[in-house]
Amino acid sequence: MRSFGWPAPAKLNLFLHVIGKRVDGYHLLQTVFQFIELTDKINFTILESGLIKRSSHSSFIDENNDLVIKAAQKIKEISGSKLGVDISIEKNIPIGGGLGGGSSNAATTLVVLNELWQTGLSTKELTKIGLSLGADIPFFIHGSAAWAEGIGEKLDSIELDECFYLVIYPGCSISTKSVFEASDLTRNTPRITIRDFYKGRVKNDCESYIRNHYSNVAEALDWLEGYAPSKLTGTGACLFAQFSDEKKANKVKNKLPEKWQGFVTKGINKSPLLERLEHERKS
Repeated sequence: MRSFGWPAPAKLNLFLHVIGKRVDGYHLLQTVFQFIELTDKINFTILESGLIKRSSHSSFIDENNDLVIKAAQKIKEISGSKLGVDISIEKNIPIGGGLGGGSSNAATTLVVLNELWQTGLSTKELTKIGLSLGADIPFFIHGSAAWAEGIGEKLDSIELDECFYLVIYPGCSISTKSVFEASDLTRNTPRITIRDFYKGRVKNDCESYIRNHYSNVAEALDWLEGYAPSKLTGTGACLFAQFSDEKKANKVKNKLPEKWQGFVTKGINKSPLLERLEHERKS
């Protein structure tokens, strides 16, 4: 069986507050996640042999460290499935950009293999597997824009304006682990409410650290600020600004210095992965 073109959408953190740290080293967060239309595409070929492998052209990350492979191995182990899979990825989301590409790829793998292998695991069970692999993965399984707390796994769906964003990738990769291990990262921001978010009383606690250690990101943030309020997504390196319409966003994008990559995309509240899954089940 072959099933191609499954979407793994990128996300934006519309803000990110670090409100504490657990004894196990994980940080306690408050954030709002929204999907954007940028997606990776993942292809699955089911193997009777039981082997889990990645096609050679999907070699952006070492296979031993690939969350997609880890996700496939984990669901196979927990479900007891005898089947295997050959996975290939059409990569569009920048690696290390704070857009959640790796987590989204892993979530799509869990959701799709649960369907193709007919393992019958519930969303709750898939979310538990996802959380064991990465804190952002539950959001991508959840499938709707969300207010998130805990380490990112406590999710409440939220309705957001589906506006347009100009997203800039300054051309560098930032390790989330290195940011959260930094001694100069703010870790004591007071807890806020959703009402505070809607009133704009938010920031990204990682931005100060990123500005101090990544001058190219700081430069891009300052450049974009000249046109609209600029924000870092996640731990970076990507940054973004919100626009009321696509034309205005593209007008600024056309002025972007050549040393940076940029794209205009729409924010969406429902994951295209869930839409594809619903379509497959109806057909």
